[in-house]
Amino acid sequence: MSEKERKKLIAARIREARLAAGLSQGQVAKLMDLHRPSVTEIETGNRKVSADEIRQLADIFDVTPSYLLGETPDTLSVNDPKIQLAARELQKLEPEALDKLLHALAMFRNDDKPKGKTDK
Repeated sequence: MSEKERKKLIAARIREARLAAGLSQGQVAKLMDLHRPSVTEIETGNRKVSADEIRQLADIFDVTPSYLLGETPDTLSVNDPKIQLAARELQKLEPEALDKLLHALAMFRNDDKPKGKTDK
Protein backbone atom coordinates (compact mmCIF):
# COMPACT_ATOMS: atom_id res chain seq x y z
CA MET A 1 0.00 0.00 0.00
CA SER A 2 1.38 3.40 -0.94
CA GLU A 3 1.73 6.19 1.61
CA LYS A 4 -1.08 8.09 -0.12
CA GLU A 5 -3.41 5.06 0.06
CA ARG A 6 -2.53 4.50 3.71
CA LYS A 7 -3.32 8.14 4.60
CA LYS A 8 -6.62 7.83 2.74
CA LEU A 9 -7.49 4.62 4.61
CA ILE A 10 -6.69 6.17 8.02
CA ALA A 11 -8.73 9.27 7.19
CA ALA A 12 -11.70 7.15 6.07
CA ARG A 13 -11.54 4.96 9.17
CA ILE A 14 -11.47 8.02 11.44
CA ARG A 15 -14.48 9.52 9.68
CA GLU A 16 -16.41 6.22 9.75
CA ALA A 17 -15.62 5.73 13.45
CA ARG A 18 -16.77 9.27 14.23
CA LEU A 19 -20.03 8.77 12.39
CA ALA A 20 -20.59 5.38 14.05
CA ALA A 21 -20.03 7.04 17.42
CA GLY A 22 -22.70 9.61 16.52
CA LEU A 23 -20.39 12.58 16.99
CA SER A 24 -19.98 15.74 14.94
CA GLN A 25 -16.60 17.09 13.89
CA GLY A 26 -17.17 19.97 16.31
CA GLN A 27 -17.77 17.60 19.21
CA VAL A 28 -14.61 15.64 18.42
CA ALA A 29 -12.63 18.86 18.09
CA LYS A 30 -13.83 20.02 21.49
CA LEU A 31 -12.97 16.66 23.12
CA MET A 32 -9.47 16.82 21.62
CA ASP A 33 -8.95 20.54 22.22
CA LEU A 34 -8.65 21.21 18.48
CA HIS A 35 -10.40 23.53 16.06
CA ARG A 36 -13.13 21.89 13.96
CA PRO A 37 -11.28 22.53 10.68
CA SER A 38 -8.41 20.41 12.08
CA VAL A 39 -10.79 17.45 12.36
CA THR A 40 -11.94 18.08 8.79
CA GLU A 41 -8.32 18.08 7.64
CA ILE A 42 -7.68 14.80 9.50
CA GLU A 43 -10.75 13.17 7.93
CA THR A 44 -9.73 14.25 4.43
CA GLY A 45 -6.17 13.02 4.89
CA ASN A 46 -4.70 16.52 4.60
CA ARG A 47 -3.31 16.61 8.13
CA LYS A 48 -1.00 14.11 9.76
CA VAL A 49 -2.28 12.52 12.94
CA SER A 50 0.13 11.95 15.80
CA ALA A 51 0.27 8.69 17.76
CA ASP A 52 -1.24 10.51 20.74
CA GLU A 53 -4.10 11.79 18.60
CA ILE A 54 -4.73 8.28 17.24
CA ARG A 55 -4.95 6.99 20.83
CA GLN A 56 -7.26 9.85 21.77
CA LEU A 57 -9.51 9.24 18.77
CA ALA A 58 -9.62 5.51 19.48
CA ASP A 59 -10.71 6.23 23.06
CA ILE A 60 -13.37 8.72 21.93
CA PHE A 61 -14.77 6.36 19.28
CA ASP A 62 -14.36 3.19 21.39
CA VAL A 63 -12.26 1.43 18.75
CA THR A 64 -8.66 0.24 18.75
CA PRO A 65 -5.81 2.35 17.41
CA SER A 66 -5.03 -0.62 15.13
CA TYR A 67 -8.46 -0.29 13.54
CA LEU A 68 -7.96 3.43 12.86
CA LEU A 69 -4.52 2.72 11.38
CA GLY A 70 -5.94 0.10 9.01
CA GLU A 71 -4.00 -2.71 10.66
CA THR A 72 -7.11 -4.76 11.43
CA PRO A 73 -9.97 -5.79 9.16
CA ASP A 74 -12.87 -3.41 8.76
CA THR A 75 -15.32 -6.14 9.66
CA LEU A 76 -16.31 -7.06 13.18
CA SER A 77 -16.03 -10.46 14.77
CA VAL A 78 -19.11 -12.11 16.23
CA ASN A 79 -17.22 -11.98 19.54
CA ASP A 80 -16.91 -8.19 19.39
CA PRO A 81 -18.69 -6.67 22.40
CA LYS A 82 -20.58 -4.23 20.15
CA ILE A 83 -21.97 -7.08 18.07
CA GLN A 84 -22.99 -8.96 21.20
CA LEU A 85 -24.70 -5.84 22.59
CA ALA A 86 -26.52 -5.34 19.30
CA ALA A 87 -27.69 -8.97 19.35
CA ARG A 88 -29.05 -8.57 22.88
CA GLU A 89 -30.91 -5.42 21.86
CA LEU A 90 -32.28 -7.08 18.71
CA GLN A 91 -33.72 -9.89 20.83
CA LYS A 92 -35.95 -7.33 22.54
CA LEU A 93 -37.61 -6.25 19.28
CA GLU A 94 -40.99 -7.46 18.05
CA PRO A 95 -40.71 -9.56 14.84
CA GLU A 96 -42.23 -6.80 12.69
CA ALA A 97 -39.77 -4.21 14.02
CA LEU A 98 -36.88 -6.60 13.42
CA ASP A 99 -38.00 -7.11 9.81
CA LYS A 100 -38.11 -3.35 9.28
CA LEU A 101 -34.65 -2.94 10.78
CA LEU A 102 -33.19 -5.71 8.60
CA HIS A 103 -34.75 -4.07 5.55
CA ALA A 104 -33.18 -0.72 6.52
CA LEU A 105 -29.79 -2.37 7.00
CA ALA A 106 -30.04 -3.92 3.54
CA MET A 107 -30.76 -0.48 2.09
CA PHE A 108 -27.67 0.96 3.83
CA ARG A 109 -25.54 -1.88 2.54
CA ASN A 110 -26.79 -1.29 -1.00
CA ASP A 111 -26.07 2.45 -0.70
CA ASP A 112 -22.40 1.64 -0.02
CA LYS A 113 -21.98 -0.24 -3.30
CA PRO A 114 -20.64 1.45 -6.40
CA LYS A 115 -23.43 2.33 -8.80
CA GLY A 116 -24.13 -0.37 -11.35
CA LYS A 117 -23.08 -3.28 -9.12
CA THR A 118 -25.46 -5.69 -7.45
CA ASP A 119 -25.25 -8.72 -5.17
CA LYS A 120 -24.88 -12.10 -6.81
